[in-house]
Amino acid sequence: MRIQFHGAARTTTGSMHLLDVNGSRILLDCGLYQGKRKEAFERNRHLPFDPGMVDLCLLSHAHIDHSGNLPTLVKRGFAGPVFATPATCDLCEIMLLDSAHLQVKDVEYVNRKRAAQGQRLFEPLYEEPDVRATLKRMRPLPYDTPREVADGVRVTYHDAGHILGSALMVLTLRENGAVRRLLFTGDMGRKHMPILRDPTVIGRVDCLLTESTYGDRLHPPGEDVKAKLAELVGKVAERGSRLVIPAFSVGRTQQVLYFLHQLWKEKRIRDVPVYVDSPLSTKATAVYDRHPECYDRELLDLLRNRQDPFGAGRVTYVTDVADSKRLNEMRGPVIILSASGMCEAGRILHHLKHSVDDARNVILIVGFQAEHTLGRRLVEHLSPIRIFGERHELRAEVHSVQALSAHADRDELLAYFRAMGTPVPRAFVVHGEPPAAEAMGAALREMGVADVTVPASGDVAEW
Repeated sequence: MRIQFHGAARTTTGSMHLLDVNGSRILLDCGLYQGKRKEAFERNRHLPFDPGMVDLCLLSHAHIDHSGNLPTLVKRGFAGPVFATPATCDLCEIMLLDSAHLQVKDVEYVNRKRAAQGQRLFEPLYEEPDVRATLKRMRPLPYDTPREVADGVRVTYHDAGHILGSALMVLTLRENGAVRRLLFTGDMGRKHMPILRDPTVIGRVDCLLTESTYGDRLHPPGEDVKAKLAELVGKVAERGSRLVIPAFSVGRTQQVLYFLHQLWKEKRIRDVPVYVDSPLSTKATAVYDRHPECYDRELLDLLRNRQDPFGAGRVTYVTDVADSKRLNEMRGPVIILSASGMCEAGRILHHLKHSVDDARNVILIVGFQAEHTLGRRLVEHLSPIRIFGERHELRAEVHSVQALSAHADRDELLAYFRAMGTPVPRAFVVHGEPPAAEAMGAALREMGVADVTVPASGDVAEW
């Protein structure tokens, strides 16, 4: 058995690992690399293996850093199935189509400048027909349903509690008379979070392939989120200004709406207008409605009592471009949630452009921000910033809450691994920036894991 790490190795984006077993080549995730524009451009276009030689893909969840380069894989010759949970299949349809739209628009913007300079024009990474071809390859695999996907390879998806449909995957591998179990966490969720069920605890495995996004950090208590939201909504209500929340369309947007719903019920905030300005967020929330099998008991109770946990009646979902532009002319107080969560593309850039210069406004960052993204610059209060190539002074207040994170933190990951039982003999630590990944590796060694590796992109391991 052989595994090669092609993405999310000593970084948090572009999840992609290639497993060779019994002559089959199995790709675990196929995510977009996000970061410096030139590096991302090259890495996403030039896959480090022949897609035509890959037999199948096992997808952990729909976030673009895990699923977003599937259309490139198909475009370059991949002809096998892509297994994912039913909710992930539904989310991929809307997210990959949205990604294709952004790819086209991004290249159009870049090409206008290149044409003016007489340079060669770029083609989009992929377009809608490539996504449609990809969707035809997707095969829904429900939770807790073992499936033989290749010779000597059986996979079972279990709830990861990260986003809707996210999966921990257990691969039972039979080769040369030996049977081994591999657990790939994808992105590990957290216990006691709203909306989704807790991650399923897996029994002992022979090898662990784990994420480490927050491998060197702890999240603050969950109640801090509601308190911070109440505080910031109160600020913009008093100032007549705007609260801008960059949020991933899947997971984070629904979490924020859920907490706002609770604050309204508890009469802790005023009825400030809330706009979700993202066609993708609107569609994603509709997908949430179709998959109650992923919900925790608290949310199911709300639905049974005919309550809308995502705030219909108080929340306006914006899809039309003209309506989106009108939000920037609106007098406050107002709350605007918009994608993307790392402020790298989408309508959030327009709202930031019209908000960062005013000290009365508030920007609330509610998720992890990768290196070299605009979101990271905002969190680090680096000024000036550039939006659409234009220079802006960062005068707005910037706040950050990490308790909303859908990733388990250091202690939550370690508690999960202890709950699995006897320490796993071998572990590979991925999906973390170097300090986080190394810290998680050291913690696993302290737990008694004998063989721990923090691989770099391109590294190969046999076991």
